[in-house]
Amino acid sequence: MRIRLLAAVSVTAALALTATGCGTGSSSGSSSKTIKVVYQQQLNNSNKVQATFLAPMVKRFEKENPGTTVKLVPVTASSNDYYTKLQLMMRSPSTAPDLVYEDTATINSDIASGYLKPLDDYLDDWSDWSQFADASKAAVKAADGKTYGVPDNTDTRGIWYNKKIFAKAGISVPWQPKTWADVLETAKKIKASDPSVTPLNIYTGTAGGEQSTMQGFEMLLYGTTAGGDALYDSGQQKWVVGSKGFKDSLQFIKDVYGQKLAPSVEQALGANIGAAVGTEMIPAGKLAMGIDGSWMPNNWIRNGSKPWPDWESTMATAAMPTQNGQAPGRVSMSGGWAWSVPAKASNPDLAFAFVQFLETKDASAQWNAANATIAVRKDVADDPTYLKALPTNKFFTELVADTHYRPALPAYTQVSTAIQKAMESVTTGQASVDQAASTFDNDVKSAVGADHTVKGS
Repeated sequence: MRIRLLAAVSVTAALALTATGCGTGSSSGSSSKTIKVVYQQQLNNSNKVQATFLAPMVKRFEKENPGTTVKLVPVTASSNDYYTKLQLMMRSPSTAPDLVYEDTATINSDIASGYLKPLDDYLDDWSDWSQFADASKAAVKAADGKTYGVPDNTDTRGIWYNKKIFAKAGISVPWQPKTWADVLETAKKIKASDPSVTPLNIYTGTAGGEQSTMQGFEMLLYGTTAGGDALYDSGQQKWVVGSKGFKDSLQFIKDVYGQKLAPSVEQALGANIGAAVGTEMIPAGKLAMGIDGSWMPNNWIRNGSKPWPDWESTMATAAMPTQNGQAPGRVSMSGGWAWSVPAKASNPDLAFAFVQFLETKDASAQWNAANATIAVRKDVADDPTYLKALPTNKFFTELVADTHYRPALPAYTQVSTAIQKAMESVTTGQASVDQAASTFDNDVKSAVGADHTVKGS
């Protein structure tokens, strides 16, 4: 997909925002033409898709805006460590970047800490903002009604499965389970057919961070009869504790690991399980099914960390079913990333100009295709070229209709950690489902206050 080399705005236009009252950069930044851009490079992961995309974009931006300098600063760290390092950098004007890549799961905690700058004045003057999907906009809007980021991509989740392993086990494809029991039954058939193959991966434990919470637990929880308010009751504005759906989700985790239908406990609780699944287990034909995201092909494409030309003929996708097949019959979770400007950035105007350059229709389409992510721009999501860029784009884009988003609240990160702890304790067998659920309830009450919780059904 060819990108037009057109800057969204020039530096002159960006700096003019200051004169109209839109910019609030420091005096040292008002005449600066240099910005520092921070993003995450996964630990022990050779995937350089984002670096490969950003490098030529920087050159084009600098060429079209003579005298400017964009310094890319990849932070090599696990997800949790990246968030911590990012927050440390944003605390001081001397270390604050001008632009940061924010996970929408944690953006509200950074907003609450005062680390990010509201972007509404910039967005009001940007005609392209109307092209961004409302759900994606909501993920970067805080309780104060202001917007603190420009969505860069979103994602959905389902079940990836290996058609060759399924055929060997006598399982017909295309395969679409209707219930959780169907998933477990399929895993058992695969184990019986070939004990050397791991039947199913579902992320778990604290080392996995948000991948455990979102790809693992919430793909279960939001498919219980509790539905969209499974974790947070939006009507009462309270966190849900003591629900049957929570315990049922923990029981599924316990069953999968207790019956040895998943990776070994030691491997599952390791910090590198995500990279191992995408670059080792699946390409080597050692994993039959994985509950995972739309982005998985960026491991296997030509510029990915594990180029695998046969992935299109080997792998297939299925929607994650609801617990008992109740409507709508399938479930997905969506998150994504956004570009945000730190409150203490030296040059916020130029930083936003670069964001506009990165988020044109053509640039977004190129990025979504390269990174195997779901488009946040409506005009890109409807683009046949984007939908055909990867054979799975259409499937994962269609899941948006039945997807769920995490509660966009500062306390979410603490609740997520409590979920990971509960998962890990049943995965290792150190706690029963009831014990783990009780510990979760207490952790959430301690984090948000008992009066901000409600007992689930």
